[in-house]
Amino acid sequence: MSAIKLLPVVFLLVLTGCGERKPVFESPLLKNIGDYSVPVTTSSKYARQFFNQGLIMANAFNHGEAERSFREAVRLDTAFAMGYWGIAYVLGPNLNSADNLGAASEIHRAVSRAGHFSGSASAWEKALIDAFMVRFPADSAAADDEGFARSMKLAYEQFPGHTLLTTLYAECLMNRHAWDFFDGKGGQARPWTPGILSLLEEALAAEPENPLANHLYLHATESGSDFTKALECAERLKKLVPSAGHLVHMPSHIYINTGDYHEGSLANEDAVKADSAYIAECRVQGYYPQMYYTHNYHFLAATAAFEGRAARSIEAAFKTAGLVESRYYHEPGFETVQHYLTIPDHILVKFAQWEKILALPAPAADLLYPGAIRHYARGMAYANTGKPEAAGKELEQLNELAGSPLLEGQMIWGINHVSEVCRIAALVLQAEILAAAGRPQQALPLLADAVRIEDRLNYTEPPDWFFSVRHALGALLLQAGDAPQAEKVYREDLARWPRNGFALNGLAESLAAQARTAEAEAVRAQFAEAWQYADTELTASRVDPAKRKNLTLKIDASSPAGLIALSGAMCAGR
Repeated sequence: MSAIKLLPVVFLLVLTGCGERKPVFESPLLKNIGDYSVPVTTSSKYARQFFNQGLIMANAFNHGEAERSFREAVRLDTAFAMGYWGIAYVLGPNLNSADNLGAASEIHRAVSRAGHFSGSASAWEKALIDAFMVRFPADSAAADDEGFARSMKLAYEQFPGHTLLTTLYAECLMNRHAWDFFDGKGGQARPWTPGILSLLEEALAAEPENPLANHLYLHATESGSDFTKALECAERLKKLVPSAGHLVHMPSHIYINTGDYHEGSLANEDAVKADSAYIAECRVQGYYPQMYYTHNYHFLAATAAFEGRAARSIEAAFKTAGLVESRYYHEPGFETVQHYLTIPDHILVKFAQWEKILALPAPAADLLYPGAIRHYARGMAYANTGKPEAAGKELEQLNELAGSPLLEGQMIWGINHVSEVCRIAALVLQAEILAAAGRPQQALPLLADAVRIEDRLNYTEPPDWFFSVRHALGALLLQAGDAPQAEKVYREDLARWPRNGFALNGLAESLAAQARTAEAEAVRAQFAEAWQYADTELTASRVDPAKRKNLTLKIDASSPAGLIALSGAMCAGR
């Protein structure tokens, strides 16, 4: 079943001259997708055009549009073996989806057709199709990942220097170890990672502008610590496929790890424009707009927050939640949309918008995870506005929801359990209540526990806990008079999130408290650069409630996010 839903549209091709008879297209030929192409065996130049478009869309993880293109390719040439291969390729497992069992019959049908017509295909095409026949055995709904890896290795070795086979072999290995390429953020490479990187670097050396190789290289390196080559890929992806929003967005996965938060924000703003135009023109519904388009705003909320741009971050956070359609809240495969609903809560807490939090309508009763995070946000608001009893009640309700067995199996992108995020929320709120009551020594161990859970979360970007608990821990340590320990916490945070203004300001204050004036001034200079686009001020590593921007939010209880409009500074920073 297609992962993309569209309203009926018919696309006509203008007659361009002699040759193949003018067809009537049932799918669109997209604009501004670059000129990447692969020479495949087909009797129709138009089928080849749709095949290459499908491959580019698959490279951009727009699997629904890719499927639509591949299906148009085989409609135009019913004996197009690689067109059928493309259908199986995009319906099968990928880096963000381990399986698609509901599509098993469609996959088997496509693989069977590809095999049936492979007699007229080239040798490398046949090798690839043979590998997919191993990947999707006719007698099983599940993919044979090990057999597929062996078959792709044989194809890679049989056709040395074939960039597509090299890249697809690397992708095959990445799918087997999805989001597990380093031992935690900035850790040691996993045993399989060097081999994957070697394959991708081989492909990039032969074809620097290969969309998939550049895309995969960013995912393979983003949780590591050496971004030299990844930054080159990021620079290329900015303009490689201008209308493919996900590829335009991808550089931000590196920029958030190099401390180039403003560049990350710009990348996501450009991605929003690209995807907005595509979705409007092609009238797209379903997985891509719900998950990937929304992810642009999700990421923008993160990078703008690290810049200290409260208005931009809050707007992006509410846009993230507001784009989610209620019909997908409990749809299998769409579980992550519930996480998107929580982003406004996290960002409003980050920027100390207590009154705004308390004005938000409660999530629907069956949205346990968003409900739990709303209790966290409300508790933080009450704790910071002199209402400890109300904060305590929110903590009780948070713990009740967080302990629900219904949350145990719920995950974000299939990577982290929402119950772990709720555990962090409960610890942070409990610590906030204690700190507000003048009991920092009891609060500090709770925040330390929250940091340990946060560090154990599996890597993903943006992080599933918005944001670093160390910002709260460092500020409380300074408040408690332990500047040396606060310094340690801030340096740890900067190792994870380079050049982030929250930690830099806290580090400067911790150094000043130790009479290390010259060091403090040097860090303040770094902070000034990091905070150059900010619209908010800090005390240590937290937004200063006395100096915060009192953004004007218009709340609508009928909207999913509870926001109609945001007015305030909207610095695009260009």
